[in-house]
Amino acid sequence: MAGRRSKKRKKAVKSVVARGKRKNSVARATVKEGKGIVRINSVNLNALQNRYIKELIYEPLEILGERANKVDIRVNVYGGGVMGQAQAARTAIAKGLVAYFEDKQLYDRFESVDKWLVVEDPRRIEPKKYKGRKARARFQKSYR
Repeated sequence: MAGRRSKKRKKAVKSVVARGKRKNSVARATVKEGKGIVRINSVNLNALQNRYIKELIYEPLEILGERANKVDIRVNVYGGGVMGQAQAARTAIAKGLVAYFEDKQLYDRFESVDKWLVVEDPRRIEPKKYKGRKARARFQKSYR
């Protein structure tokens, strides 16, 4: 028995997974204790080129304030377009922060700034129907 090593157990790190949806985009955010690093699909948030999208995703962290430097956030996003993915990631981050800090006041603050930070947008694209070019548009009739 002298040859066996005792295994040291790592301290359990609190982590929370939250989901956000927008149109066809789905985002899953993992929030855990860390140094304030935010990664979207393994790319640092600061490396994104589009400033508007960067600010959109960073908005829940600005509202959170100083506590944002104490958590690392990893977001996986797929489906849809660039803006749908950004809005889905934003919702997932906000929901993850509320769940991680277990703070009802934070939820209320997010909701007062923008309802869609903590609530998924249920609107989806309406399917195309027959006798028309799009979902609602119909082919024109000519009587001559």
